[in-house]
Amino acid sequence: MAPQEGAAAAAGKGQPEAGAGSPRLFTWEEVALRNGQGRPAAARWLVIDRKVYDVSRFHKRHPGGSRVISGYAGQDATDPFTAFHLDKTLVKKHMKTLLIGELAPHEPSSEHSKNKLLVEDFRELRSTVEKLGLMKPNQFFFFLLLLHILLLEAAGWFVLWHFGTSVYTFLISTVLLTLSQSQAGWLEHDLGHLSVFSSPKWNHIVHEFVTCHLKVLSAKWWSRHHSQHHAKPNCFLKDPDLDLHPIPLSLGETPSMELGRQKKKYLPYNHQHQYFSFIMPPIVMPVFRTYSLYYMFKYKLWREIAWTMAYYVRFFVTFIPLFGVMGALGYLVLINILDSILFVWISQSSHIPMRIDYDKNLDWFSSQLQSTCNVHQSLFNDWLTGHLNLQIEHHLFPTMPRHNYWKVTPLVKSMCAKHGIEYQSKTLFTGFADILRSLKVYGEVWFKAYHQGQETLRRE
Repeated sequence: MAPQEGAAAAAGKGQPEAGAGSPRLFTWEEVALRNGQGRPAAARWLVIDRKVYDVSRFHKRHPGGSRVISGYAGQDATDPFTAFHLDKTLVKKHMKTLLIGELAPHEPSSEHSKNKLLVEDFRELRSTVEKLGLMKPNQFFFFLLLLHILLLEAAGWFVLWHFGTSVYTFLISTVLLTLSQSQAGWLEHDLGHLSVFSSPKWNHIVHEFVTCHLKVLSAKWWSRHHSQHHAKPNCFLKDPDLDLHPIPLSLGETPSMELGRQKKKYLPYNHQHQYFSFIMPPIVMPVFRTYSLYYMFKYKLWREIAWTMAYYVRFFVTFIPLFGVMGALGYLVLINILDSILFVWISQSSHIPMRIDYDKNLDWFSSQLQSTCNVHQSLFNDWLTGHLNLQIEHHLFPTMPRHNYWKVTPLVKSMCAKHGIEYQSKTLFTGFADILRSLKVYGEVWFKAYHQGQETLRRE
C-alpha cells in the first residue's frame, strides 16, 4: 500500500468509498483527532484550502521548524500558510506528496467552532491588501535603513577616535552604538519575514549578513524561533517566547493559576513586577547571542560562524586601541546589555499585557488581535520600534513591508468595528507600564492559587 493510501485508510471507519482517482474525503472531526497527541500515535494532519495533508513525518523537516507546522496539527492552517509564504504555488508543488485527500463537500472551509463570516472577511481583506500592492517592498526604503545603521555605528567610533575618550564622548558614542544595534535588530526582523525583497533567496542572503554580522545572532535559529512565535502568538506550550514560564516569570492568568495550584514556586512571582526590570531586560540579548554561538557550532553553520567572527574581529580592532583589551570587552558587554534592555521593553509591550493562554484554535484574525496591541503611530515611535508599534498589522500580515503598515490600519480597524473586536493602541510609556501591571496581575493570581493549595494541604 502506498504511503498516501495508508494514511488515508487510517482516517477511520464510516467513510464512503471513493471511486478510482477520486480524492479521499474527510470530516473536521477526523482531522482534529490527528493533532500529534493520543491515538493515532503521533499522527499530524492539517488543512490548507480544504486539502488535507499528512505532516506526521514532514514536520521534522519543515524549513521553519517542527513547532511551526505542528502547532496547527488537527486544525485549519490556510491563513497562516497564506501569511508566511511568498511563492505559494511553488510550495504547494512540494506539498503534493503530503496530500491525502480533502474535506467532504458538506464540511465548511474552516472548523465549525470558528466564525465563518469573520474568516471570510479576513480572507477578503487579505485579497484587497494584495490588490492594492501593499505586500510589495520598496527596496530604497530599506537601503536607507541599512545606510543609517552603518552610519550610526561609524559615528559611534568616530566620536571617540576624533574627540577622545572623555565622559561626554563615551556617553554619546554609547547612545549611537546602542541605537545602531537596535535598528539593525529591526532590519534583520524585516529580512527574516521576507519583506525586504520580492525574492525569498535575496531576503535569506541579506538576512544572514545583517543577523550574523551586525546583530551577532544565528539567522537560522532566529527564523525558526520567531516563526514559531508568529504561528501561535501567546499560546502557552506553542509560542517559544513563553518558555520563560515558569522560570523566571509566571505568565498568563491560566498558566499562573495552574502553577499555583501545583504548589510550584521557583521565584516569588507575586514580586515579579518589581524584579522584572532588573533581571529580564539586561540579559535577554546576551543569552540569545550566547545560545546563537552554540547553535551555529552544533549545526555546523560555517557561513554564520564566519560572519559572526568577522564582527568580533572588527569590533576589537576598532576599540582595543581606544580602551585596551579589557576595556573593549567591557564596552561590548555594555552595548549588548543596553541593546537588550531596549529590545525587551519595546517587543514585550505588545505581548505580555495581552491574553496568554493555551491554544484555543481561534481564527487567524481573532488570535492576532487577542495576543497583540499597538503603540500610537508617530515618526519617532515608528523609527524607535522599527514600526513594531504597529504590531497588530505586522502579525496579521507578517510578510508585509513595514512602510505599508499604516496604510492597512484603517482597513483593520474597520473590520474590528464590524465584528466587535477590540483594537488596542496606547502610548509608548503606557505600553511599558502595562508590562509591569500585567506581571503584577499574573503574580497575584499565582500567589492566591499557591496559598489556597497550601491551606488545602494543611486542612487535609
